[in-house]
Amino acid sequence: MDLHLSGKTALITGGSKGIGLAVAESLAAEGCHLHLSARTESELQSAATSLRDRYNVNVQTHALDLGTSEGVDALGAACADVDILINNAGAIPGGTLTDLDEKRWREAWELKLFGYINLSRHLYSAMQGRKSGVIINVIGGAATNPQPGYIAGAAANAALAAFSVALGKESPAHGIRVIGMHPGATRTERAETLLQDRAETNFGDRSRWRELQRPLPFDRMTEPSEVGDFVTFLASDRCAYTSGVVLSITGGL
Repeated sequence: MDLHLSGKTALITGGSKGIGLAVAESLAAEGCHLHLSARTESELQSAATSLRDRYNVNVQTHALDLGTSEGVDALGAACADVDILINNAGAIPGGTLTDLDEKRWREAWELKLFGYINLSRHLYSAMQGRKSGVIINVIGGAATNPQPGYIAGAAANAALAAFSVALGKESPAHGIRVIGMHPGATRTERAETLLQDRAETNFGDRSRWRELQRPLPFDRMTEPSEVGDFVTFLASDRCAYTSGVVLSITGGL
């Protein structure tokens, strides 16, 4: 199926590893040129080199802290002409209300909650002028299944889901689609490390981390490539009548 993405340009935040890199790989495989943003220049350059070599697309990198207004403003100015924005950067710590002080809570929300909102504001305005564009917010299932041990993330995710729906109800009038999506537990390097730590605690054997996936649907986590392909389809013209919704890839959880 031709997704009609060849020659388009996408900006992916948090694009140097994990879900962001999987999205970049899926888009690049469709012939989409890329802007990747993350904090670490060396990781961005490694990802960009691999993508250029494998898919023969243009890849530009932006080493910026999107938890600051200056970082968001700089990225918005550099990428005003992109066709697709994938908001993905963010790492909100776990913890209960009393575990997280105000400083940690605000820092986490500056990157994910306000980072998504403020970068969307920059690019939405540019997309309005062109009467075309797609914004996809990679959020998280805690929005619909909040837990006390991830209270800051659950609250931010719920806010981003509402933001995506509200903006996506207005955006078709300007030729723009806005979609939120909730990935389930995804097998990133960080997730594997956390499970290995739990396996060490529970079994005294880090290699038994896969056993901790058994309560999950299909006895496993979501593969990053599955999330990447889902986002790519949502960004494509094959999904041209979808806006103002939040979709999940959680295996039914």
